[in-house]
Amino acid sequence: MKHVRHFTPSLFLSLVHVCLVQANYAPYFFDNGARSTNGNMALLSLSEDTPVGTHVYTLNGTDPEGDPVTYDLTYEAGSRRYFSVDKNLGNVTLIEELDREKEDEVEVIVSISDGLSTVSEKVRILVMDANDESPEFINTPYIVEVPENTPSGSSIFKIEAIDKDTGSGGSITYFLQNIHANKFTIDRHSGVLRIKTGVTLDYEKSRTHFVVVVAKDGGGKLRGDNKVFSATTTVTINVEDVQDTPPMFIGTPYYGYVYEDTLAGSEVLTVVALDGDRGKPNSIHYCIVNGDEGSFEIGNTTGAISVIKSPNQLKKEVYELKVKASEISPEGDTSEHIFAMVTIRVVDLNNHPPTFYGENGPQNKFELTMYEHPPEGEILRGLKITVNDSDQGANAKFNLRLVGPGGIFRVVPQTVLNEAQVTIIVENSAAIDYESFKVLTFKLLAIEVNTPEKFSSTADVVIRLLDTNDNVPKFSSDYYIARIPENSPGGSNVVAVTATDPDSGLWGEIKYSIYGTGADLFLIHPSTGIIYTQPWAVLDAEVNSKYNFYVKAEDTDGKYSLAEVFITVLDVNDHSPEFNENIQEKTMIIGSPVKIEAIDQDAEEPNNIVDYSIMQADPANVFDIDQSTGEIKLKSYIRSLDIIHNITKNKDCIWSLVVQAKDRGSPSFSTTAVLKIDITEETLHKGPMAAFLMQTKDNPMKALGVLAGVMGIMVLITIMISTAMFWRNKRSNKVMPVRRIIKKRQMPPSRTVRMEWLKFKRPSNAAEKFVVEEEVKSLHNENSNNNIQVVPVPPASPLPPPPPVLAPRSDAPGWRVPTVSGSLTPKHVIKPPKKKGHGSTHNALVSELKMRFEKRNAAFGEPHI
Repeated sequence: MKHVRHFTPSLFLSLVHVCLVQANYAPYFFDNGARSTNGNMALLSLSEDTPVGTHVYTLNGTDPEGDPVTYDLTYEAGSRRYFSVDKNLGNVTLIEELDREKEDEVEVIVSISDGLSTVSEKVRILVMDANDESPEFINTPYIVEVPENTPSGSSIFKIEAIDKDTGSGGSITYFLQNIHANKFTIDRHSGVLRIKTGVTLDYEKSRTHFVVVVAKDGGGKLRGDNKVFSATTTVTINVEDVQDTPPMFIGTPYYGYVYEDTLAGSEVLTVVALDGDRGKPNSIHYCIVNGDEGSFEIGNTTGAISVIKSPNQLKKEVYELKVKASEISPEGDTSEHIFAMVTIRVVDLNNHPPTFYGENGPQNKFELTMYEHPPEGEILRGLKITVNDSDQGANAKFNLRLVGPGGIFRVVPQTVLNEAQVTIIVENSAAIDYESFKVLTFKLLAIEVNTPEKFSSTADVVIRLLDTNDNVPKFSSDYYIARIPENSPGGSNVVAVTATDPDSGLWGEIKYSIYGTGADLFLIHPSTGIIYTQPWAVLDAEVNSKYNFYVKAEDTDGKYSLAEVFITVLDVNDHSPEFNENIQEKTMIIGSPVKIEAIDQDAEEPNNIVDYSIMQADPANVFDIDQSTGEIKLKSYIRSLDIIHNITKNKDCIWSLVVQAKDRGSPSFSTTAVLKIDITEETLHKGPMAAFLMQTKDNPMKALGVLAGVMGIMVLITIMISTAMFWRNKRSNKVMPVRRIIKKRQMPPSRTVRMEWLKFKRPSNAAEKFVVEEEVKSLHNENSNNNIQVVPVPPASPLPPPPPVLAPRSDAPGWRVPTVSGSLTPKHVIKPPKKKGHGSTHNALVSELKMRFEKRNAAFGEPHI
C-alpha cells in the first residue's frame, strides 16, 4: 500500500486526462432559410447601396458537445474582401462598398470551428441593384449637318444614352430644354431628333442652332430614397446652305462717265454681284443684254464695263445699259440671274470736284446707329451715300477711301467714274464691339485720280453702336477658398464672390446662385454675391469640416459661368473629454498599472489631445499617473501589500482617487471622475490545477462536480484493489506476519510541497482568496457563444524591501471632489448586472475544496496494520 500511495498523484492526473478526452463531433451552421438574418449566409442578398460598416448578417451555429465555436470568412485568391466577421460573435460587417455594375455576386467561404474541427461552406451573396448610376450620352459631341431645304417633320439625328442600372433606374426618356424656343423636337423614347412640323430652316437667317437634350432615368431607390438621375448634352445643328437665293448687285444704282479724252478700251466702271447663298456661293457671269449700241463691253467674270469706241464716236450723251448677272453652278449650268441698269454719261471738262450726296442733296456728314458685331460681309444699308463728279471722262474718275480704324470696314467701289452709290461693307465683326467703342468715326475721302487738279472732297461717317448680350459673366477667380469657425451663428457671412459682365443695361446685371451637394447649409445673396450660412445652419467640424459647391453667375439672357467654392469649418474647442468606459472601480495588481481613457470629440489638435492627472488621493504620494497615456501605477517604493498596510489602516486596500482628463484647447475643458482602486497581489501559481480553477472560477459548481467525480473514481479504484488483495490472502495458505502498529505522524514536508498549488496567500480581504487578477467582462453574443478563455497572470517577481514609510496621520482632514470643468457624459454601455455574493461564493468554494483535499490526503497518509 505504500507503493500504491506513492503513485497516487500521477495516476490521478492520468485518469483526469482520460475522462476529459472524448470523441469530438464537428460543429455545424444553422440553416434558417433565405429570409433569415442569421445562419450560414446562404441565399443572402444585399443592395449595392448598403453603407460600409453595416451589420448585414450573423453567422450562427453550434457544436454537438457544446464547446465554444468560432467563425471565419475566407475568399478565393484574387477576390476582393467585402465582409469581415467577429470570430466569437459571428457578426458579419460590410467593409467594402458594393457595386452591382462591377460585380453582381460575391463568393465567400464561411467556416465554423470548435477548436478541433472546422466546417467550411461556400456561399454566394447576390448584389441587388440600386439606382446609383446616371444616364451617359454616347458618341458625343453631337454635331449635325442639315441642309436648309430639309422638309419639316424630318428626323435629322438619333441621340443615344445608356444607364447601367436595371429596371426603372435603367430606362431612359429624352426631352429638350426650352422646347418652345427652338425649331426641333425629340421622341422621348427613341431619342430621334426631328424638325418641328410646320418649321423650316433658313441658312440666310440662322446658320447654327444649339439644342440642349436631357436624358432622365425612370428613378429608383438609393439609400432608402427614391432618386431620379439625369444628364444633359448639347447638339450643334449646322444648317447647310442650299442654292435657293438669286444673286444680288452691290452698289446700285450704277453710274459711269466717259470723258472726251478717254481712250478706247478704258474701263468705265465695275458692277459687282454676289450669290445670295453665302454658304456655298456660285461664281457670277456678267453680260450686257441691251443698251450698249456696240459702244461698251463687260468682263464676263470681272463685271468691268469698258468703252470700246473713242468718245468722239459716241452718238449719245447718256447710255442706259441693261446688265445681267447669272449664277454658274460647279457643273457649269446657269441657274438664277438678276438684272441691273447702268447709266453712262459722256463728259469732257474737269471743273467739278467729287461731291457726296444724301437723300436730300449734298451732305458732308452721315450718321448711322447699328448693333455691335454685325455679320461679316453685311452692307451698312442705313447709309444712303452717293458720290458724283459732274465732269466727263477721266476728269470724273476718282478713288474712294475710308480713313479711320483700319480693317473694320471697306468701301465699295474703290474707283468711281462720275457717279456711284457708296457702299460700306463689314470686314471685321469682332472689332465692332460696344464695350470697346461706343462710337466709330471715319472720314470718307473722294480724290480724283488722273487730273492735275486732284480735286477731292470729304464726308464724316459716324456710326453709333448699340449693345447686344455678347459677353458671359466672368468671375474674378476660378475658385474661392473660405474659412469659418464652427461656432459661427446662422446667417454668418462666409465669402463674397464677384463676377463682371461688360454688357450694358439688363444684359450686364448678374444674378448669383449656388448649387451642389455641399451647398445645403449656405445661401448667396443674388445681387451682391455674399455667401452666408442658412439661418438655421449649425456648423460642426466634428461632423463635417469640408464643404465645396459651385457658384453660378448668370445674366438675364441665361448666359452664365461657374466658379468653385471651398469652405473649411475651423474647429473650436467645444467638447469636454469624456471617459469612454465605467471607470468607477479598477483592480490593480502590484507591479502592474491600470489605465483610464477619455475621448475628446473635437476634430483637430490640440483641442482633442487629452492630458491626465490625479487631482486628489488619500493618502497622497501613493499613485503616479502618466500624463499622456492615463496609466496609473503605484510609487516605485511600493512593492507589496505589507508596505501598503504600513501606509494606511484601511486593510481592504480599496482607495479612491479623483482623476482629471483635460484637453489642450483654449479655453481648456476638463472632466473629473472618482476612481476606486482595489490593490491586490498575484496569488495563483502556474500549474494544471491553477489553470483549471481559473477557467472555472465563474462556475464553481462545475469545479466541485469534476473534483467530486475524480474523488469517486479514486475511491472505487481503492475498493477494487483492497478486494483483490483480500481474495488473494484468503486463498493463500501462508500466514501473514503481524505488522507493527505505527503511530500516525504529521505529514512530511514533501506532501506539503505537493499540495501547495492549492494554497493561497491570505489577502487583506477574505473575499479575495479566489480572485483572478484579470477581469473578464461578459460579452453579449447573439448565438449565446461566449468563447472567452481566462489566462492566468504570472506572479510578479519579488522586489527588494521598500524604504520605511511613515504611517499616515489618522486625523488627516477630509477632502472634497473639486468642481468639474466641462461635462462628464457617461456612455450608455449595456452591461450585465453584477451577481451578488460572488466573492462569498468563491470563498465557500475554496474552503470546501481545501477541506476535501486535506481529508483525502490524510486518508492516504494513515498507516495500515
